[in-house]
Amino acid sequence: MKISADELEPLFDVLPDVVFFVKDSAGRYTHANQTLVRRLGLKQRSEVIGKSVTELFPSTMGGSYAAQDKRVLAGEIIENQLEVHIFANRTPGWCLTCKRPLLVRGKICGVIGISRDLGLPDGRHPTYDRLRRVLTHMQQNYAEGIRVQALAELAELSIAQLERHFRRVFQLTPQQVLTKLRIEAAMRLLHADDSIAAIGVACGFVDQSAFARQFKATVGMTPRAYRELARSDARNESL
Repeated sequence: MKISADELEPLFDVLPDVVFFVKDSAGRYTHANQTLVRRLGLKQRSEVIGKSVTELFPSTMGGSYAAQDKRVLAGEIIENQLEVHIFANRTPGWCLTCKRPLLVRGKICGVIGISRDLGLPDGRHPTYDRLRRVLTHMQQNYAEGIRVQALAELAELSIAQLERHFRRVFQLTPQQVLTKLRIEAAMRLLHADDSIAAIGVACGFVDQSAFARQFKATVGMTPRAYRELARSDARNESL
């Protein structure tokens, strides 16, 4: 028995920490749960349906999301992509995004996906204390070259065990946690006046190009566009 998107939509409406959506082959929303509607600063689902990401999100972010959808429409499956979503109220939220091609009779006719918010760490897990020690080390040294092998030794685990337990406790791999720490630091620094190249190096990226690629993949816009958005918001608040 197959379940349609029409049946899934009301089920996802009751999940405040999950965004659910379906888009057609042109990238227009055909389904969206109430969580997405609220986070866009809208009131009615009808304000989302029939529109594209470039109409609903700031242009810098919408273009990035549209490019991601285009890859899925070409057959790519996106699993647990770590992202920062910045909604209408400018509140950033970390989530894991999954997108798959929507198939009808074997033909790709759209995109179906979810973005689920990162939850709190599982402090009851038996390895939590050891993993917390690793996380503290990463928080203090994210700007340095960090090897997974060294993290595993710090936790007294094998690499496979470390990665498995990190997913269980933090919902992320060690590499995703490191990326999160670096991007969070970069977002803070971009509110000041240091050069983008200097910020990239200060946050552990090998060069400005690597920094820009990772920042755009995670935040949905370039570091320069994020800085301009932050400055625009600051000017508006001062008026």
